[in-house]
Amino acid sequence: MTILTILTSPDKPRPAVFDRLGDDAEVRWVEADTLAAALPGSDALLMWDFFSTALEDAFPTADRLSWVHAASAGVDSLRFRRLVDSDVTVTNAHGVFDQAIAEYVLGVVLMFAKRSVESLELQRDHVWHRRETETVAGTRALVVGTGGIGRRTARLLRAFGVDVVGAATHARAGDADFSRIIDSAHLGEHLSSVDWLINAAPLTDATRGMFDASVFAQLPSTARFVSIGRGASTKTDDLLAALSDGTIAGAGLDVVDPEPLPPGHPLWDAPNTLITAHLSGDTEGWTDRLAQQFLTHWDRWVAGEPFPQTVDLRAGYVPSET
Repeated sequence: MTILTILTSPDKPRPAVFDRLGDDAEVRWVEADTLAAALPGSDALLMWDFFSTALEDAFPTADRLSWVHAASAGVDSLRFRRLVDSDVTVTNAHGVFDQAIAEYVLGVVLMFAKRSVESLELQRDHVWHRRETETVAGTRALVVGTGGIGRRTARLLRAFGVDVVGAATHARAGDADFSRIIDSAHLGEHLSSVDWLINAAPLTDATRGMFDASVFAQLPSTARFVSIGRGASTKTDDLLAALSDGTIAGAGLDVVDPEPLPPGHPLWDAPNTLITAHLSGDTEGWTDRLAQQFLTHWDRWVAGEPFPQTVDLRAGYVPSET
């Protein structure tokens, strides 16, 4: 009989729609400390606890595993050598979070342009203070990462009149969502006129620590940094310094390093900075959407049909069709 192992955690909900998985398989619900014992004989693994790093240590016990699904957009916790070199097919939550995260980015951009945080502070202090705000039309955004989330972000920003350039592993012109795409290896050459630098990149060897002091120094002092990719792609100390000394004008951070950000960390008090708890994709019903996506994949797998897309673990993301 087919065996499906589901890695969960005490705080993760168990969607009722998963009950039907038992019609096609033996389902093993496990937590990180029992994953290794459950993997022998397992044909498929659902990483429902998508923040867990337990699979790397448990993977040697997987003697029959052919498919791993991560209920997340990022797959950096799965990019360990044994899995990368294996024949196991990996899928992820590609597409589930695109709209929600793009809306978050747009909201941060508008918040900075319209000085919303300052307005709330004035309201709390009962101060009537008229001042000018900014318009986003005519500004320029550089979105690093041209996958589904980056593309949806570009579409929303373009609808507000923002010129959006993308950065990816290869430069190209004539893209449907970006005015052009630059080579991210030459990021520094394209920063001098950027108003909004947006990190939507997967975490790979190339992007780890990408956003550092040299990048921030090449931005205009009026630029803002918005990060919804992975915290480790930004050098936190460099970002903190850039915010503190006015090298850049502000930051909207849904991901940070370390994460969770410890109480008392100086980034909490950085000037002109909004920090949220890695929640940009967590709109109402998001776990239901993740569950439904997995069930759709499951039905394909049981029927022997191909998945709509798979992850290239060596690259660290689902290859773009564009």
